[in-house]
Amino acid sequence: MIGVVVPAHNEEALIARCLTALLAASRHEALAGEEVRIVVALDACSDFSGAIARAYGVHTLTLKARNVGIARALGASLLLAHGARWLAFTDADSRVSRGWLAAQLALGADAVCGSIAVDDWSAHPRSVREYFRKTYVDADGHRHVHGANLGVSAHAYRRSGGFPPLKCSEDVALVDRLIATGARIAWSAAPRVTTSARTAARARGGFGDRLISWATDSALA
Repeated sequence: MIGVVVPAHNEEALIARCLTALLAASRHEALAGEEVRIVVALDACSDFSGAIARAYGVHTLTLKARNVGIARALGASLLLAHGARWLAFTDADSRVSRGWLAAQLALGADAVCGSIAVDDWSAHPRSVREYFRKTYVDADGHRHVHGANLGVSAHAYRRSGGFPPLKCSEDVALVDRLIATGARIAWSAAPRVTTSARTAARARGGFGDRLISWATDSALA
């Protein structure tokens, strides 16, 4: 079984698009009918995120940690307990491509760090989009780490100790642990994910905050 974890905190506006894309990816012919189990980790949600997720027929778990590292780890633990051989991670404001899971598995690595594309730059000044275009490496061999586009084998995840309970950069910390335990990591642009560039970031210090800081820097330049 392949497991997918989606942490969510008040994501009613975007989670339906996320789950629609994940369900399409779960039916890719290259998976040869293998079960794909999706878990949405509902972390301190006070909106309709849970109702929407359940309407899509995916599994949910509820916590009140306000901590994305804990949310990802709990989702992973649940899937491992049910026999997952591979764990894939994305975010509720992101949309995976139909070939996302197939591309991760085809790389034959212990873990896969994928790149991302941004769906809409309208909330940011042109300078932020240009800075991203000039500095972001969306190609094989990149060294980006995104919780929105990450995969790891069950064996490598267990050996690394999994996600630490961090409110931010839990994905980077996991990859550091994987490297320290000798995991073979594919830094690949093949698994495609499109994510939002919203200014109302769910995790302080995450991708959204980074974009806001670029806007501030460019205004001061």
